[in-house]
Amino acid sequence: MSKKENKKNKTIKKELGEFKQFIMRGNVLDMAIGVIMGSAFGKIVTSIVNDILMPFIGLLLGGLDFSNLHLRIKDETITYGMFLQNVLDFLIIAGCLFIMIKFVSHLTHKEEEKKDNKPREEVLLLQEIRDLLRRDYDKK
Repeated sequence: MSKKENKKNKTIKKELGEFKQFIMRGNVLDMAIGVIMGSAFGKIVTSIVNDILMPFIGLLLGGLDFSNLHLRIKDETITYGMFLQNVLDFLIIAGCLFIMIKFVSHLTHKEEEKKDNKPREEVLLLQEIRDLLRRDYDKK
């Protein structure tokens, strides 16, 4: 093997090692998991909107189906019903995410309060010293 080929192989191995290190980083894995979970969550919300909420709203509005709403201008058709349905999807997803983030934030805040209420070791040690000094002073 020539020096040029050997150098090329080392460069490729180095690049592959860096790529492996990049992929195995926690942030990249967390982001990939988030994207996959978000996609699945989006499908669930879309199903809720399309299969449950939109028919119910259509019944309230006299059997109106949003997906078929359109406006014809000469030879062109503007299907604004699909737009309305997508806006509703977005609002429901945003609302669900807001509720989830508030819930997680609330749980995290409670855990931080528990940690803050716990006295540090230095404080406990100083309290013990104070109590010992007070006890010795009271004996005199």
